[in-house]
Amino acid sequence: MRKTEQSSKSVLDAKDIKILQTLLQDSKLSYRQIAKKLLISVATVMHRVRRLEDAGIIRKYTVHLDYDKLGYDLVAAIDVRVQKGRLFEVEKLIARHPNVQAVYDVTGSFDALVLTKFKNRRDLDSFVKKIQTYDFVERTETRLVLNTIKEEFVEIL
Repeated sequence: MRKTEQSSKSVLDAKDIKILQTLLQDSKLSYRQIAKKLLISVATVMHRVRRLEDAGIIRKYTVHLDYDKLGYDLVAAIDVRVQKGRLFEVEKLIARHPNVQAVYDVTGSFDALVLTKFKNRRDLDSFVKKIQTYDFVERTETRLVLNTIKEEFVEIL
């Protein structure tokens, strides 16, 4: 961990948190709009955002898509068991696939949990069969998501 990253975790104050919350709600806002909303100067917003970026707290700016409306309404959670000592290697390989939304190390009878979104069963089937051919993948178990009650990964501040 870089020195800047280390020190930034303990240095976040209320203004930093408010700036992050504002960006989470709408990352398209300009520094001027954020400053007006939070009643602070534009220079303060600019300086703090740059510091948060340099510290690796803000990693990128993106949009939140409605994948159902784009036709990606088949959501699957895939558990993966990997041979000892090869977990990170396999996870990195799986994470490269465009339909993979998240890859987690987990406890229990499997080693990794892969969250995916697909347009149809054929594409999901192809993906599962592909990862089953990867060296060091011992077993997979796929669960389909029937309903999404909440899917927000960003607003926990």
